[in-house]
Amino acid sequence: MSDVTFNPQNFGRVAVLLGGRSAEREISLKSGRAVIAAMQSIGIDAVEIDVDKSVSERLRQEGIDRAFIILHGRGGEDGEIQGVLQSLQIPYTGSGITGAVLSMNKRLSKQVWQGQGLPTPKYMQLNRQSNTQQLVEELGLPIVIKPVNEGSSIGMSKVNSAEALQQAIDLAFDYDDEVIAEQWVHGAEYTISILNDEALPVIRLKTPREFYDFEAKYLADSTEYLCPCGLTEADEKRCQQLAVKAFNALNMSGWGRIDVMADQHGDFYLLEANSVPGMTDHSLVPMAARQAGISFENLVTQILQGTLELKR
Repeated sequence: MSDVTFNPQNFGRVAVLLGGRSAEREISLKSGRAVIAAMQSIGIDAVEIDVDKSVSERLRQEGIDRAFIILHGRGGEDGEIQGVLQSLQIPYTGSGITGAVLSMNKRLSKQVWQGQGLPTPKYMQLNRQSNTQQLVEELGLPIVIKPVNEGSSIGMSKVNSAEALQQAIDLAFDYDDEVIAEQWVHGAEYTISILNDEALPVIRLKTPREFYDFEAKYLADSTEYLCPCGLTEADEKRCQQLAVKAFNALNMSGWGRIDVMADQHGDFYLLEANSVPGMTDHSLVPMAARQAGISFENLVTQILQGTLELKR
């Protein structure tokens, strides 16, 4: 992937939509401000808009030509802001409404992947009264409990004993009305960034914690990000091809990230998709882009370039 030749004036006035009301607000603010700084450094007319109920009015007042969505979690990755922008006929970065909805909802993602014959760990949908013994019988231990519509591993738990399951289920329901239990895959975790329908170099995530949780993602100094990821060239290509298939299956577009686990036999399993990944200087998409020779400024430009060719 080479540098994009562009004229900053082609983009007009760009709204960087950040913040919002989700549990990932603080991360979105950091991502958004990194994006704005990159845009302004290359002469793009970028405006920061912290998204609230007045966002439609703000977009009209500011005379916005296009939007860079960097809202993580609810309101940003679930089709809501995409719907607002489509109603205002403002081109925007990333997936459309369908891609946002399917990638945000972990249960829907898994149903689509299963329907297309793509590998993803076995799972069960839960309610607060779910039979924990049945869960163990069906999925074995450990089990991962996940709120369906949260990102950044918020409200997620890896459970090693039947006795701890109920507490993990209650925690997940504190964050969401929909919760799933997922079979644990014993092996290495990888993430694959997608940019303009192509997979960037794979990153391996290593943490001494139970799993790659919120602490490991944002707070711990002990998390390792390996890029090159240590896979053979053939296995990395296989992993990238699976990620692109998973991305396309969910009707995602522009850019995003797919997380996978490899089991002890080297088989890859799809965990989840992210239609608006982090864009801080320590985030995974910029890290993969750097490995591919793409600067942060050029990465931002390539993502924004998609709004000039939009056909939704």
